[in-house]
Amino acid sequence: MNAPMIYELRRPKHIDPEKKYPALFVMHGIGSNEQNMLSLVNGLEEQFYIFSIRGNLSQPPGFAYFTIQGYGKPHREVFDEGVSKLTSFIDYACEQYQLDTSHLYLLGFSQGAILAMTLGLTLGSKIKGIVALSGYIPAFVKEEYSIKSVDEVSLFISHGEMDQVLPYEWGVANYEYFRQLGANVTFNTYPEGHSVSLKNLQDFTNWLLQNIEN
Repeated sequence: MNAPMIYELRRPKHIDPEKKYPALFVMHGIGSNEQNMLSLVNGLEEQFYIFSIRGNLSQPPGFAYFTIQGYGKPHREVFDEGVSKLTSFIDYACEQYQLDTSHLYLLGFSQGAILAMTLGLTLGSKIKGIVALSGYIPAFVKEEYSIKSVDEVSLFISHGEMDQVLPYEWGVANYEYFRQLGANVTFNTYPEGHSVSLKNLQDFTNWLLQNIEN
């Protein structure tokens, strides 16, 4: 079976054939690529199978998962296709690798965070945890998508207080939205712009390592 998307895989050096492993699906920002995200998950490959997924659209100097028609407004059809492809990729990975399907995690920055949160809403309890770094949830996702229960989903949402690309208030809105749906949400803010600081990286890494023990 051919993979529905291009990806980079990191996994434990010594695989126990009798064991299933947690999986971490990583999604980059617009104009970036699957290699650029690996520095954020460096060292986690001993605990997770890590799938860093390339966006399916060309967006020089890199790639994207969807296009935008306006501020905070993705092109609906292109966005839908991106969500569908990523969902198919998660199914593919679960079929092809020794994954513990009760411990599937999503991690994304910016455009990747937008998709991580959307996939969490559409997949519900299939996903155990989400790390969403500086994203938002499109209005049409909240209003028109079929949203599953997220009672059993945990999230680490972070946002820069000086984010010049996606306003800080959008991060607050993400937190409040998932909290109202009954998810277990950790919301951290940092005195930074549209980026991931070392403290942010350390915080979400610790969160992931604690969450896989549950």
